[in-house]
Amino acid sequence: MTKPIYDRVALIGLGLIASSMFWAMKRSGLAGEVTGYARSAETRETARRIGLCDRVCDSATEAVEGADLVVLCVPVGVMGAVAAEIAPALKPGATVSDVGSVKRHVIDAVGPHIPEGVFFVPAHPLAGTEHSGPESGFAELFDYRWTLLVPVEGTPRDPVARLRALWEGMGAFVEEMDADHHDLVLAVTSHAPHLIAYTMVGVADDLRRVTDSEVIKYSAAGFRDFTRIAASDPTMWRDVFLTNKEATLEILGRFTEELFALQRAIRTGDGDQLFDYFTRTRAIRRGIIEAGQDTDAPDFGRAKVAK
Repeated sequence: MTKPIYDRVALIGLGLIASSMFWAMKRSGLAGEVTGYARSAETRETARRIGLCDRVCDSATEAVEGADLVVLCVPVGVMGAVAAEIAPALKPGATVSDVGSVKRHVIDAVGPHIPEGVFFVPAHPLAGTEHSGPESGFAELFDYRWTLLVPVEGTPRDPVARLRALWEGMGAFVEEMDADHHDLVLAVTSHAPHLIAYTMVGVADDLRRVTDSEVIKYSAAGFRDFTRIAASDPTMWRDVFLTNKEATLEILGRFTEELFALQRAIRTGDGDQLFDYFTRTRAIRRGIIEAGQDTDAPDFGRAKVAK
């Protein structure tokens, strides 16, 4: 067993990411003790029942006392309020991080509450499933996936290096990125696609000439993947779009322009334009597979379901 990177880690919020972090840290001996807190008493009780965290606390301040690393695993819309709540209890020399998928807003909301002598190193693991809650986590979630660190200006290298070592120990690839660039990249790769998925599932629901049973029974891979994405946590995604507004609107504007161009090509029968466009976008899929971020197995790599 390797020496722990942190003697005590506090997880605030006990959903998919926090629970996966706990199991991944325990798998590799990366933390001496892990405390946890969730606002819901029911969630705390579930965490105790399944052995999630070494100690589940009944307040956020209790959870962070003496912690060397505090990770905010709550929706981005409430991170500022949580940071204000825990600030007086933070240990001098501790590191505060997060797992939110928006970074500029989190820095602006959390940063002012970080006491002198405590380091703030925002982070974003690019991993997840459509499931949420304390029972949804598993140790392998971060294996071979990217985690982006977005250090606040002036942060010493040691807290950043320790956090990088933790994420690498949990199986992730790690890179550092500027906050604004992060938010633009994620608007392209995650935020806008989620909004489009929500919209397409909503269109199917509104199109009464196609019955619910037909949508379910005849779902081809494309629509089925839309429904998986659209099943993601509503609170988290509401906050993402409200806090990464500018970048998401920019990408949606570009998407709308592309969509109009494809509409025109279909309407005018321009097969060459459609073929060239699909050829170009197909290459992006190949790049994702070659980068090890998905599988080229048939049926999107899903196990066959017995009938």
